[in-house]
Amino acid sequence: MPAKIIFTEEFCQPENLYPFTLTRQIQDIRVGILTIREKWEKTLRMKSYDRWEDDYKDLDRSIRLESLAEDDTCFMIHGNILPTAKLIKALHKLQNGEFISVNGNTGVIFRFSRKEIQEPNKIKVSKAITLRDEIKSIQFPWNICQLNDYAIREDFELLTGKRKSQKISKTNKVVKPGNIFIDKGAVVEHCFLNAAEGPIYIGKNSLIMEGAAIRGAFACGEGAVIKMNSRIYGATTIGPYCTAGGEIRNSVFFAYSNKAHDGYIGDSVIGEWCNIGAGTSNSNIKNNASIVKVWTPKGEINAGQKCGVFMGDYSKTSINTSINTGTVIGVCSNIFEAGLSPIYIPNFSWGCDGLRRYDLEKALTNIGEWKKLKGKYITENEKTILTYIFKNY
Repeated sequence: MPAKIIFTEEFCQPENLYPFTLTRQIQDIRVGILTIREKWEKTLRMKSYDRWEDDYKDLDRSIRLESLAEDDTCFMIHGNILPTAKLIKALHKLQNGEFISVNGNTGVIFRFSRKEIQEPNKIKVSKAITLRDEIKSIQFPWNICQLNDYAIREDFELLTGKRKSQKISKTNKVVKPGNIFIDKGAVVEHCFLNAAEGPIYIGKNSLIMEGAAIRGAFACGEGAVIKMNSRIYGATTIGPYCTAGGEIRNSVFFAYSNKAHDGYIGDSVIGEWCNIGAGTSNSNIKNNASIVKVWTPKGEINAGQKCGVFMGDYSKTSINTSINTGTVIGVCSNIFEAGLSPIYIPNFSWGCDGLRRYDLEKALTNIGEWKKLKGKYITENEKTILTYIFKNY
């Protein structure tokens, strides 16, 4: 049987990555061009599954360890770890019952077969392989922005390799064309592409409209649209089937989200199926240039000098919304009202004050209507997860 990847959130403290881990496993967070899951699958050329964690996110890909076949070989990987060259090299040398410990800390990758499973949640280990390396991991939402430049560069090499880019149209003004890759079906005309400071990846069937000015490192996912006269700085990721416009810097849009109009988004992470109203802007630095403290379920934590907004899936802002420095917006919130937003807006908020709740059935109906705009529909899995969040968070 081919070897397989099993991701685990155990020891990764997924609650620290609120609100993004409310609706997904850590390994499905996008950083760079790809999600963490996609990076490992493409690097190792293996299918991946999720370890059964006995919670509401155990869905189609979740697997119980005791259900493995006798001849299965598995690599259990912490879901918040990004692959590095040294980590991959060490992984290929592992034998069953061995695990990789980075710098003498807790193990992050385990190799095992059915024989090593002693109990449903207990794997027999015989040897630790200590690796001296700088581990790349996502601990808090702002780490996604901080690692995005690194991740875009790594993913660019992984995805392009010996592949040949589409020819860059002569209508474009280009700096360092050898650092630009345009995938099949993408349309890029009359744009400014500056890859001098980092690679530019333009995904399959995407559209970069005329007048867009882009600096690397930059990633545009499959089917995404960059609107006319957009100004996008590195390190920015516009995920698959997103629409982006206005001014964007050092931010990650996961997938299917819209920021189609003017306004500034910087040092931010925007989940899936979000819509940012025209003129919406966020602050990414305090007026006194002091350290930004960000709300987490365990209390406020210092996030550095620059920090924007972290917006959970399915949330939306009205036109001209002003978002405070280091704001956390929960899942499925509808943000409106005048003035600067509070630094924490709970899940299913109706307005900025968080005192009114978005009715669950109305929220699910509205999500379904939004998804129809991109040819999708709300799934039963989504309804199950959102219902759990509504009742428990």
